[in-house]
Amino acid sequence: MRSSLPASLLRQSLARNSLRQQRRFASSEAEKKAQDALATAQKTAGNALEGAKKLLEPVGRKLGQMLGSYKQPIVYNLAVAREVAKLIYRSESLQPPSIAAVRAAYESIWAQVRNPAAVRGLLQSGEIAQVGIYGLQAYGIFKIGEIIGRRSLVGYDLH
Repeated sequence: MRSSLPASLLRQSLARNSLRQQRRFASSEAEKKAQDALATAQKTAGNALEGAKKLLEPVGRKLGQMLGSYKQPIVYNLAVAREVAKLIYRSESLQPPSIAAVRAAYESIWAQVRNPAAVRGLLQSGEIAQVGIYGLQAYGIFKIGEIIGRRSLVGYDLH
């Protein structure tokens, strides 16, 4: 029984199949390299985790001894708080804002500050005091963070 397809179509089909196989083999080599890199990274991470466990195990044991009978309720309450936080995070679809959202917010604020009519409106309505208080709060929080970062109330401890 003869094939109903012309010879040129058969050659084209065979050529396409061989190209597909070449691409598949090329991609399988890349996949193998990626899998090897992943395995190496997992092995390194596992070793780092084991080292951290060895390092922190005595600290955890000492902390457990210091807490005594309070250890179990504290661990339980922290686990419950963690699960509640997870539920809230998932149900509210919380996520950090994107860079574009932050940029848009700052652009909006600066556009209002640069607009003389908006500033005049704040002055006339008396809301400038509220804006000043918000600014003072933001500055105070910044300064508290700075003090915590320096670990000193005034200046840096040089000793």
